[in-house]
Amino acid sequence: MRTLTLACLLLFACLSPVAQADRLRIVSDDWAPYIYLENGQPKGIDYEVTNEVFRRLGYEVQWEFMPWRRCLAMVQQGLADGVMDIFQSQARETFLVYPDEPMSQVEFVLFQASTRPHQVERLKDLAGLTVGTSPGYNYGAGFNDSPLFRREPAPTQEANFGKLMLGRIDLLVTDRQVGRFLRRQLGLQARVDELPLVISRQLQYLGLARKPGREALAIAFSAELRRFRQEPAYAEIQARYDSTGDFPFTVEQQERSTP
Repeated sequence: MRTLTLACLLLFACLSPVAQADRLRIVSDDWAPYIYLENGQPKGIDYEVTNEVFRRLGYEVQWEFMPWRRCLAMVQQGLADGVMDIFQSQARETFLVYPDEPMSQVEFVLFQASTRPHQVERLKDLAGLTVGTSPGYNYGAGFNDSPLFRREPAPTQEANFGKLMLGRIDLLVTDRQVGRFLRRQLGLQARVDELPLVISRQLQYLGLARKPGREALAIAFSAELRRFRQEPAYAEIQARYDSTGDFPFTVEQQERSTP
């Protein structure tokens, strides 16, 4: 009887997707300060939080960085177990499972060169201008589909800032925190201005490849992430990446922002 009980416990441990220690391959592009490479080492608030949550669940994460479109292709083809900081969409539900708890919230805004200012209060004020974008990013239907202005993609966020300084684009669009982080990193605080218009707000999630057991893992990830957010260690991670005082993401923010 004792042998049978032990055998049943071992079988349960093997079948449980959360109890079994495993390695997950998660892909992302550079999206500082949420997740990025610095001197070959992954960094960022969502990187650190995700690593800690998976550690508590008994998983080791192998992180790989690549262009965003390739990230999507890798997870869609089953070559990666997940993708970091992705927006929810119906089209992606065929190949992705999302935890209920988001990682962070994105606010897409515009940045311009201080020497070439534009008065932009609404999308229609972009008429005739060229706005730098990133391939594969979703800025919202109003921005994506507008015929009033030209969207010009660049391979990296840094490349967009370079094009802005050279006058090859009139403005660039990116997340508020990403833009502020890169502006500091590139030493452009006095040369690049942030505009107040918010193009769109979206919650970003960890996306798990739709495989057997991933629904259970998504539930466990959400529960552990909610617990972690109540601990001082979570606030300490945020503080390391926030130099403006307006970066913290809380459960209350999530609830107010969810449609």
